[in-house]
Amino acid sequence: MNTPELDLPMAVPATGLPARVRIHEVGARDGLQNEKATVPTAVKAEFVRRLAGTGLTTIEATSFVHPKWVPQLADAEDLYPEISGLPVSLPVLVPNERGLDRALALGARRVAVFASATESFAKANLNRTVDEALAMFEPVVTRAKGEDVHVRGYLSMCFGDPWEGPVPIPQVVRVCRALLDMGCDELSLGDTIGVATPGHVTALLTALTGAGVPVSALGVHFHDTYGQALANTLAALQQGVTTVDASAGGLGGCPYAKSATGNLATEDLVWMLRGLGIDTGADLGRLVATSVWMAAHLGRPSPSRTVRALSHQES
Repeated sequence: MNTPELDLPMAVPATGLPARVRIHEVGARDGLQNEKATVPTAVKAEFVRRLAGTGLTTIEATSFVHPKWVPQLADAEDLYPEISGLPVSLPVLVPNERGLDRALALGARRVAVFASATESFAKANLNRTVDEALAMFEPVVTRAKGEDVHVRGYLSMCFGDPWEGPVPIPQVVRVCRALLDMGCDELSLGDTIGVATPGHVTALLTALTGAGVPVSALGVHFHDTYGQALANTLAALQQGVTTVDASAGGLGGCPYAKSATGNLATEDLVWMLRGLGIDTGADLGRLVATSVWMAAHLGRPSPSRTVRALSHQES
């Protein structure tokens, strides 16, 4: 018996969009770091394995931060060896040189640092000014590149800050340029509290390319606080961005920004991209099944509308 929804959405390509998008899956790290209940290491490992089985090629695994700051990810040393043999890229977050040491000791070949475009969030998240944080990251990036390790630079609060309000575009461009100049291979532009709108996305990307930042080095990381994540993603694709961060089942937020709600759900992103005829390599059915499985472990339904629609879950 055929299920009509398995053949949907109908692919209707639009002009001016990339043929393929790489999804940078953040559910296992950014998605789980804000959970109140402790997620067992074995469940996290199985989550990553199932995500790898969906066709995703980049799955952010964990964070080598001090357990006091992000207790949900205190098991990084135990988790990483359980999944390191998977045939996918497994980036990890490293906040400082100690975190880099821990990651390299386990064989990590892709790391990320986490900067802020605003002083308020830099203080809340890193207890440093923006420039002090950049100075802390510089030896991390230099050492990683010396080990031929790929480095991603996350930049939070690119579109708005809960303490400072609007964030001037030149301010964001300055920090992006600094991260790129110190050696980061790619940058992820974070809408940490979900206040971006498509025009703002277009303006920031235009300013960045005008400052010599290649669009090929840029990814976008949208939160869906105001329901704008997919619209913002489409605006980014129209500007040539081909890397989009997303979280299976829409998991995640930010422990240092209380107004930050869930990330863009990977399934919602894949549904839109399928409808646009854009290849991701991801199997939507397997993604939905994985998120339903994880939601059962977390004791609540997935907030992803695509997961709910295809799994016939009620709100």
